[in-house]
Amino acid sequence: MNLLFDGINNLIIIMMDVTWCVVEFRDLPTSYISQEVPALSTTMAHIPTAVYWTLRSVVVCAAQIRSINKIGDKFSISTTSEWELSTLAHKLSNILEHLRKQLVVCYEYIDEKRNVKTFQMLKNLFEMIHIDNMKVLKALIYAKDDIQPLIDGSSKKRVHLDVLRRKNVLLLISGLDISNDELSILEQIYIESRHHGARLDSQYELVWVPIMDHSVQWSDTMNEKFKSMQSSMPWFTVYHPSVIEKPVIIRFIKEVWHFRNKPILVVLDPQGKLVCPNALHMMWIWGSNAFPFTSLREESLWREETWRLELLVNGIDPVILNWIKEGKYIFLYGGDDIEWVRKFTNNAQAVAQAARIPLEMVYVGKSSKREKIRRLMATITMEKLSYIWQDLTMIWFFWTRLESMLYSKIQLGKLDDHDPMMQEIKKLLSYDREGGWAVLSNGSNVVVNEQLSISASRSPPCRLKTSFLPLGLEAGVLP
Repeated sequence: MNLLFDGINNLIIIMMDVTWCVVEFRDLPTSYISQEVPALSTTMAHIPTAVYWTLRSVVVCAAQIRSINKIGDKFSISTTSEWELSTLAHKLSNILEHLRKQLVVCYEYIDEKRNVKTFQMLKNLFEMIHIDNMKVLKALIYAKDDIQPLIDGSSKKRVHLDVLRRKNVLLLISGLDISNDELSILEQIYIESRHHGARLDSQYELVWVPIMDHSVQWSDTMNEKFKSMQSSMPWFTVYHPSVIEKPVIIRFIKEVWHFRNKPILVVLDPQGKLVCPNALHMMWIWGSNAFPFTSLREESLWREETWRLELLVNGIDPVILNWIKEGKYIFLYGGDDIEWVRKFTNNAQAVAQAARIPLEMVYVGKSSKREKIRRLMATITMEKLSYIWQDLTMIWFFWTRLESMLYSKIQLGKLDDHDPMMQEIKKLLSYDREGGWAVLSNGSNVVVNEQLSISASRSPPCRLKTSFLPLGLEAGVLP
């Protein structure tokens, strides 16, 4: 008797599953899928077969149940009945498996169509005129009002998107691999902007939007890293990466704003209009002074710039800016060979002392070989060869600013091979690849920008040798 009940129960469950599957096909949204789609048209042709075997199973189950009720305890299951129930269950199971596979294909097709539509709606949204930025921010971050999707960096409390209403919003878009160097400098710029009075304080809000690779499973380690990064940020952050979970949003950020792996800083005005798809290079070069981060502002700032030492060190070290004001001679130099550094710094100091002129020297290292540069800096400090930046982040920032200058000119379409300022910046960037080099300035005025031989036994270019000649010195004092 129990075998019969189990057989009937199993068949009824499969019948219900097939029925619900058929209903799901009927309820598929016609706005995204039609019967011209092969996956749906093929399945609809098999629906009558599924209905037939379902109805046949209903009849068999009903007959078996009637027999049980009629005979009662004296009923005994026949081999034929058991075989019939088993055969129908097997038949319907195969039909159900096929329907479910086709249903998955149909839902994937619907999702693709829905994503295409949503993607286009997002693009259209940024082309429309809005009274504020709420529609845009809700579309990008979180559309509903049931949760508070942001964390306020100052209070560490959750807040609604309304805190960003009608404000200039800078979206810092990155993965969890954004470097401590980048975060440290950005935090410095952000805090400085808050210390310049109420006007600057209301200029813009920064929001960290973490973008995760959905092919990688979210782990406890990743969650701990996210929480640690979030807690260290003084600006707004998205509460959790899952808030930005729609694939279409990530696709939009990657395809339209060209986010790959490196962080970008997307600027939206108070009406949600895209002002700049990536203002990070402007932020590195001019800090908050680049506000409102438009191309016009960028061009205006470049028109104000000249080839001077402030362009290279502004925003990095106020000590050097004070030396410039005092009209001192200043060497910026780099390389990764300690013997060259020793000979260069000692001979440069000898020249300065002989000429009785104030000379300062700053070691700016290289953009790579971080640990080697750290050890070299320790030696420079111990032997008192020159002034150094104690924080390696400042060295990273120096080279990143140079790269940002080049990128800025390229983005503006203003990269002129005959532009003297860009020629000098390119030369500096080329020095980073190998060898020792030096930039000499008298106050703001850059006198020499040359690469020197990394071998201390060889002479540097004549321009560096003769840099002090106007002071009445002989040219052969430098290495």
